[in-house]
Order: sequence, then C-alpha cells, then structure tokens
Amino acid sequence: MRKKLFLSLLLICTSVLINPQATVAYAAPATPQTDTTAVKAANDTTSQLLDEAALEMADTTMIDNMAEEGAYTQLKTKFVEGGAGFMSLVALCLIIGLAFCIERIIYLMMSEIDAKKFMQSVETKLTTEGVEAAKTLCRNTKGPVASICYQGLLRMNSPADEIERSVSSYATVQTGKMEKGCSWITLCIAMAPSLGFLGTVIGMVMAFDQIQTAGDISPTIVASGMKVALITTIFGIITALILQLFYNYILSKIDHLTAQMEESAITLMDILKMRNS
Repeated sequence: MRKKLFLSLLLICTSVLINPQATVAYAAPATPQTDTTAVKAANDTTSQLLDEAALEMADTTMIDNMAEEGAYTQLKTKFVEGGAGFMSLVALCLIIGLAFCIERIIYLMMSEIDAKKFMQSVETKLTTEGVEAAKTLCRNTKGPVASICYQGLLRMNSPADEIERSVSSYATVQTGKMEKGCSWITLCIAMAPSLGFLGTVIGMVMAFDQIQTAGDISPTIVASGMKVALITTIFGIITALILQLFYNYILSKIDHLTAQMEESAITLMDILKMRNS
C-alpha cells in the first residue's frame, strides 16, 4: 500500500512539474467578413476607429495571456538554458524528494489522533467492559499511540518493569516507522545544491574553453558559460529550500507524535498500576 502511494505521488509530482497547466496558444481575433457595398459606404473615420479598437483588444488579450503563462514559460526557458544534463538531475531530486515528503505527511496525518481523549476511552473500556474491549479499541484505532497501548494491555498481568520495557521498545519501533523514508529526503536536500554547484563548475570550464577557442575574452563569450553556471546553482538551491521546508514540517509532526506516545505510555502505566493495586 505504501509503495503504491509513493509511486502515485511520484507520477503526480512529475506531471505537475512538467505541465502544471494546459497552455493555450494565442490566436489573433479573426477579422470579420464585411460586405463590399458596406465597406464602400462606410466612412474612413469609422473604419480607422474600428481598426484601432481591434488592435487594442488584440494587445489586451496578448498581455493577459503573457501574464498567465509568463512565469511557467520563463521557468521552462531558464531550465533549458541551464543545460538538460544537470538540470534534469536537479529536477529529479525535486520530484523524488517531494514524493517522499508528501507520502510522509499523509502517513503522519493519518497516524495523529486525540491522545488524551483516546486514553480516557481506554480507561473507560477497562473499567466498564474489561481488557478485551480495551484491546479491541486499540486494534481499531490507527496510529502509534494506540499501538503502544495495545502492547501494554497484552502484558498487563506482567510486572510493571516488564510492561514498561515492552512499551518503550515498541515505541522505538513506532518512531522508526514514522521516520521511514526521511533519509531519502535528506539525501535529495544534500544532492540538489551539490549538483547545482557541479553545474556551476562545469559552466565555468565551458566559459574558459570558449575563451580559449575564440582567443578573445569578450563579455559575449564569457556570458554564455557563466549563465549556465548561475542557473544550475539557483535551481539547486531552490530545490533544497523547498524540500527543507517540507522536511522540517515532517520532523515537527514526528516530534509531536513522539511526545504523544510518551505521555500516553505514562498514562497507561498509571492506569494499569491502579488496576493491579
């Protein structure tokens, strides 16, 4: 299930980055067909005003279309100017990183519950309906909090030290599940600017090669290689910044769930101690 979700997110991120919106080509408004007799009868001034109005409408439509498509068109242009080799690698880092980030965010959001309300329900089930009802509640509830509570209830007749060790060990397992895939996100964050800097170095080498070939150090010759170098660096840094924002959000969610697990484990131990006393 997790692999299918990741592959779906990977395809979605790829399609959005490649074509975020359907671009509509501009077509100039067709000139209306007029009758020859009417044209001859029309006044020259009226004809001139109509032409000016048509030109103004066409210019307004063209400006609107350029405003809508300008950002994405410029982004594609700069991407191509940066060189297909390294820019494709940077884009691949962004796509893979976003897929992992979105998958983790969905997983963590589905794992989050109202821990205090859940522990009150567990205590009520234990008091009124017994252990099996509390276990059923834990099994039917998603998330790490319910999982560690279930492990504690399985060993509720054991000594307190054994219950605590079991809950603590299983909490470590749940933390590992929450952090699954985060290493790939950090890898993409590290690789994106590194690829950008590598593209920068290669762009500088290209600039010097062009200078050597031309035997001249004119700004036109140097500018092409430097432009490639700067564009790859910019895209690499932007990719790393985007992924870092998502990664920090994921870490905050993991810290929140970990705090919930610790608080719930303490509450569960208190409930079991009171029940066994």
